[in-house]
Amino acid sequence: MRTAARGAKRDSGLEVITFGCRLNTYESEAIRGLARDGDCADTVIVNTCAVTAEAERQARQAIRGARRRRPQSRIVVTGCAAQIDPQPFAAMSEVDLVVGNIEKLDGALYRGGFPPAAGPAGDPSAKVRVNDIMSVRETATHLLPGFEGRARAFVQVQQGCDHRCTFCIIPFGRGPSRSVAIGEIVAQARMLAANGYREIVLTGVDVSSFGADLPGRPALGQMVRRLLALVPEIARLRLSSIDPAEVDDELLRLFASEERLMPHLHLSLQAGDDMVLKRMKRRHSRAQAVELCARLGELRPGIAFGADLIAGFPTETEAMFENTRRAVADCGLVWLHVFPFSPRPGTPAAKMPRVPTRTVKARAARLREEGARAGRRYLESRIGARARVLAEREDFGRCEHFAPVRLRGGTPGEIVPVTITGVTGDELMGEIAP
Repeated sequence: MRTAARGAKRDSGLEVITFGCRLNTYESEAIRGLARDGDCADTVIVNTCAVTAEAERQARQAIRGARRRRPQSRIVVTGCAAQIDPQPFAAMSEVDLVVGNIEKLDGALYRGGFPPAAGPAGDPSAKVRVNDIMSVRETATHLLPGFEGRARAFVQVQQGCDHRCTFCIIPFGRGPSRSVAIGEIVAQARMLAANGYREIVLTGVDVSSFGADLPGRPALGQMVRRLLALVPEIARLRLSSIDPAEVDDELLRLFASEERLMPHLHLSLQAGDDMVLKRMKRRHSRAQAVELCARLGELRPGIAFGADLIAGFPTETEAMFENTRRAVADCGLVWLHVFPFSPRPGTPAAKMPRVPTRTVKARAARLREEGARAGRRYLESRIGARARVLAEREDFGRCEHFAPVRLRGGTPGEIVPVTITGVTGDELMGEIAP
């Protein structure tokens, strides 16, 4: 789960607005290429997220803003929110077409510049092109030469999810879990490395489940090992969010032995209390999460952990919340994504007894404060250390542990040696070393 984030880029009248996760970022770049090849000038494409109600609200706000800025442009809405519940978007007067998560990656849709949908004039349903994603058994992949305006590149390795966490609607937006063939992953990574990308992030909906549907059932660790061996040009490899229940032994060994695999892991933790985890229908326990972090800390000293945490899940007591708050220290978490519980219609959690909204917000604030303290302690512990920073701008980048670093004179896209000299706010200060 990721916080809703928006990015907009324009190209010859084409504008793609992206919300949500790294997978959406990857897909938006594929959409951009398909739209360029088709006749899609003067078009705004909004790639939505459904992880929270706030993400959907921001998408609707962006759609209205796009119509005000570009009154004559075609507006197309896609992504998870559009897949799960297309009718509210179709009913918006600003929207010309709503397409599903499978359709958005079909080149035929873009040829001819989104031909009009069939149906009675004035009927919002005529704007909708969304099929049953649960019937999909293949993953659409696209060889992308790069990611406009980004220093690191994303490679899709997996799509969809077979689990049914009680709070999550995303499986209904993404469909069943399906993996990308290792050969296709290697080809994509090789192209990106050849085009100058120094860091690659492997992404998907449930990356930990990679390989379960492929011949021979190769686990994530085997794929990562083969990728690094077959594409030695990869300077840095990073994983997106990982389920603590599915970290295979080969992946653990790679963290211990492979310097190109970055010492940073983001965990889809969600809670630190066993009863809450059970009611969420998560597959790991609190002890398993703590043990995983401890083992990785032994294998890769200094590894930095991030995590998604939900505050105020239904039935959560103060004691249950305290178990989650203490998990920040027990797991050694330093980068937190904290979400106040947001009921999603159609999920079991939406029917569970709610925690009062004021309490939910207060607990989320306390978790964020705990995370801020942990992050500050971690940043201060890095003062005096040497780091290798991927420069995203001349004055900013991120080190191996994903810590933000403020520097001077960096070349965007390059990895530079830096001495950490201090901390300002929630960033490290660094001087480029000779």
